[in-house]
Amino acid sequence: MLGAMQRALALSVDFGGTKVEAALVDDRGRLLPGSRHRRPTGAAATSDELDASVREVVEASRAAVPDGTVLTGVGVGAAGPVDAEHGLVSPLNVPAWRDHPLAASIAGLVPDAPVTLRIDGLCIALAEYWVGAAQGVPNLLGMVVSTGVGGGLVLGGRAAPSPTGNAGHIGHIEVGGFDDACPCGGRGCLEAVASGPRTVAWARTRGFTGSTGEELARAHEAGDPVAVAAVARAGSALGHGVASAASLLDLDLVAIGGGFSRVSPALFEHARTAVAERAAFPFVSRVQIVPSGLSDEGPLIGAAALVHRPEFLA
Repeated sequence: MLGAMQRALALSVDFGGTKVEAALVDDRGRLLPGSRHRRPTGAAATSDELDASVREVVEASRAAVPDGTVLTGVGVGAAGPVDAEHGLVSPLNVPAWRDHPLAASIAGLVPDAPVTLRIDGLCIALAEYWVGAAQGVPNLLGMVVSTGVGGGLVLGGRAAPSPTGNAGHIGHIEVGGFDDACPCGGRGCLEAVASGPRTVAWARTRGFTGSTGEELARAHEAGDPVAVAAVARAGSALGHGVASAASLLDLDLVAIGGGFSRVSPALFEHARTAVAERAAFPFVSRVQIVPSGLSDEGPLIGAAALVHRPEFLA
């Protein structure tokens, strides 16, 4: 048996629209203390700057591998769209990368371990199914509500089959009653309405003077009417998107993580209300909408599931 210092470890990487993180995660979904590292990404970053951020977090986390321990593999979750088969990423909110070979880049940094890449929403779903809020729930949508809005699907206890790896990317379904322009070229996309930056931007057009989700959260807690309306609008849009997904897929549960999902518990209340108002059938209204059970560790734990729990993958 593996000892405490020799347990199976995966190197997890989570690449998103504002940051990239890496950490070592064991086969019980626990992060190794001291192994988690973060660097910025962002819409203004160059490709070289993004590569440097990835390299820095991977090398820093890899340096924390205990002596005598061999990495089982590397799991990578990335904002989409992705090309999972070829390990390419084209995150909408990071324009410097289009069809960027992220998996190959990381493989070059960790040549002694296999690399598996999937969309970040699937990593959230797998994390919740493995050790989070959806344990024992076979049909679920995992959602990321942060710089963007993403998602991933577990159906029948396994990742939904997906030729390109983008199944469940709910951020770019249209939400009725909204006409917000989306960087993807569409209008009324869930991401364009309910992501953190877009919700803050909407509030600013109505007099809110803050510029971050954290400031919006504080204003909401203080009862600022614009902040309250902004969170209600985002939550309602999320609920409409969830109702559509539940109508199509007969979901048991939706687990929502990501930084902006923690703006206020009211976000979830508005989402549940929107589902109840929109759902025409009991099989839709039965869907549970819950916060991530893993705080901000979910994406990294889910990336580790790609390595430690390959039976979850279709």
